[in-house]
Amino acid sequence: MYNAGVEKRLFTVVFVEDEYLTREEIVRTTDWTGLGLSLIGTADNGIDGEKMILELQPDIVITDIRLPGQDGLKMLEHCDVNSAVILSGHTDYQYMKRAIRLGVMDYLQKPVDDDEFETTLKAVVSKLDDENKEIETIRKGMEMDAEIGEMTIQLPAKVGNLQVDATIDFIMRNFSKPVGLAEAAEAVNLSESHLSRLFKEVTGINFLQYLNAKRINNAISSLRNPRLNVSDISLECGFPNPGYFSKMFKKYTGRTPSQFRDGLPKK
Repeated sequence: MYNAGVEKRLFTVVFVEDEYLTREEIVRTTDWTGLGLSLIGTADNGIDGEKMILELQPDIVITDIRLPGQDGLKMLEHCDVNSAVILSGHTDYQYMKRAIRLGVMDYLQKPVDDDEFETTLKAVVSKLDDENKEIETIRKGMEMDAEIGEMTIQLPAKVGNLQVDATIDFIMRNFSKPVGLAEAAEAVNLSESHLSRLFKEVTGINFLQYLNAKRINNAISSLRNPRLNVSDISLECGFPNPGYFSKMFKKYTGRTPSQFRDGLPKK
């Protein structure tokens, strides 16, 4: 979590690439720490890559598309990754279209240009820094609510903009389902890029942060019921797996779901 005046943590990276020479060259020549990154794992196929991503919950995934086992985009679909960069020797339009729908930050052509790769990684780090600052603001608002006994993330319900209000309504009705910006944009008849810019401009936070905050609010309510286990709560609130749920919950609240539950008053 970003905090002004406190040394920033390194954003974690998992790199999935089946070409040994390409993988080793990028691993060896990239100044990971200098870019604010920590490479925590590599894999050479889509199956092992998925397992590693689900286990380690990295901030960023860098992957080829054509991989043994399953392609890189299918791997990303299974893991609900926040930030991803595609490296590919192919410029297939359908691949690029799928990548855009998954929120991939950039699509780099192989052989990868070192300067272009570094520029892309800097852009991803900048994006994550901005998101963390916004989430810190959200957390501060939630902590103030906690002082008056209401542990909830405050989110605007009506903002006076027809399309944004329709998007918020879409989130409220569909947050428990595997939906994202693409589905919301289709529902309100806007392009994804237009909706993304408009939503952030009007509400002050981006679409994914709002969606995750809504899911966290519902999880907070469900965690008060000791009969519900954390895995079931994660799925009921729209998170693809318990690991991602735990990571997002801690990011927004400062505690894991189990730590939050342990801190509740005993009945």
